[in-house]
Amino acid sequence: MGEVFHVKLREQTGKRRMRRLRDSGAVPAILYGHGEAPVNLAIANDEVKALLRHGARVVDLEGAVSEKAFIREMQWDTYGIDVLHIDLTRVSADERVTVEVAVDLRGISPGVAEGGVIDHVTHTVEIECLVIAIPEKLILRLTELKLNGHLNADKIELPEGVTLVTDPDTVIATCAPPAGDDEAAGPGDGSEPEIIGRKAGEDEEESEK
Repeated sequence: MGEVFHVKLREQTGKRRMRRLRDSGAVPAILYGHGEAPVNLAIANDEVKALLRHGARVVDLEGAVSEKAFIREMQWDTYGIDVLHIDLTRVSADERVTVEVAVDLRGISPGVAEGGVIDHVTHTVEIECLVIAIPEKLILRLTELKLNGHLNADKIELPEGVTLVTDPDTVIATCAPPAGDDEAAGPGDGSEPEIIGRKAGEDEEESEK
């Protein structure tokens, strides 16, 4: 069984009333989509925290309304601790949605054995999939990542039925020598070699000939 929100209708609006609602242990929410009128709801804070622990993105609403909903957006407090408001979108089981999902790095990079350091450049990507089949996270394996190399989004393992929306050439991870490594600069670092024996002004004289 999926996550369930037991919801109540909410008639109050305004910052002061929303603050009182949160103080009472509930989170304000709004349900919209499918051409129907938006509905203001209240959800128990404990149920919201449980959903966050499980990482779900789709919930079944019970109580004042009985529908399946996709969590479109959560608004957090300044410290990123408490949820202040939730935007919900009506969905059906066969509906496809575009959603942002985290990318986890797995495996050992050959470049690390050569002294390289992994940089996780891009932490999330956008995908399209069935609303009931949103993966909690995606996996990018580092076994092909060599020193001074990189892995793009097209190397991410996608479950069946999932389509990558993010540009496939987006860099997800790199492996480079540690910062300050003298060998990293090497030839072609942009500096011009000094020509021994050339006197000041010779360049100008040669250009005038």
